Amino acid sequence: MSYIDILIESAEKSGNNICMGLDPIVDVLPFKELDVAERITKYFDTLFSKMVDEKLSPAAFKPNLGYYAALDRPREGKFDGSIALAHVMDALESYFPGIPVILDSKRGDIARSSGNYAKEAFDSWKADAVTVSPYMGSDSVLPFAFEGKGMYVLNRTSNPGSAEIQNRSMLDSVDEHDVYPLYIAVSHAIVIWAEQHKGTGAVVGATNMREFADIAKYFSGKEIPMLIPGVGSQGGSASDVMSAMADVSYDKRLARINSSSGLTHPWKKGDAPSGWLDMCISSIRALIREASL
Repeated sequence: MSYIDILIESAEKSGNNICMGLDPIVDVLPFKELDVAERITKYFDTLFSKMVDEKLSPAAFKPNLGYYAALDRPREGKFDGSIALAHVMDALESYFPGIPVILDSKRGDIARSSGNYAKEAFDSWKADAVTVSPYMGSDSVLPFAFEGKGMYVLNRTSNPGSAEIQNRSMLDSVDEHDVYPLYIAVSHAIVIWAEQHKGTGAVVGATNMREFADIAKYFSGKEIPMLIPGVGSQGGSASDVMSAMADVSYDKRLARINSSSGLTHPWKKGDAPSGWLDMCISSIRALIREASL
């Protein structure tokens, strides 16, 4: 089964195209009496169990490796973050079988190093997909082209500083009168890489809908999956994203609209309130409803 097949099947199974980011900010989580690894694992176990009870399933999950790796202290023999992530990955497989897990690690290096990063994501963590930087070109990206796995190439990202690089104007190498932003050149490269690996996708933020619509239109009909951050606290709207994809006939089953803190700790700061679990469930239900297929 290709990664495209996995995306379509999981979207149809869940009835939506939501991706739930799993980026724990330990200081705001409940269960303060537990150590770091146990606190994270109990938190997500409690949330996942409630989601299953409520029949709520996103169409993907996305743990950001940095949130977990930062909790490790390898030179002290402490691996709280890695232990927690391993438990979360196992829990997802148990609670939500068939739903893909995207490891957000934004890797990219010379070919042999990229190959090792790919093994980290797919062999060590057993993720279904990974995020990849395009900056070093094809020999940096294509080592992630594992059979049946996905790779999302950073295309037009949602962070404010992205425009400093991604919106830089370029001259076309064939027609020097044709000027376009760098993110369009990356879009072209993604299509070429997708011809070599079915499962090559793009990270396209929801914080600029004109740019998002242009990219979605270019990818429409080409089976390029999109991972779409920027919804929620960054200001993007899931309903606007859904409308934009419909307008350009992009297959919404291939998209994954991501929200992280707005789903996992919507109180943002301070101690978790007594009704934290109901707050999370309410936020997840609302976003799933907004992005139902």
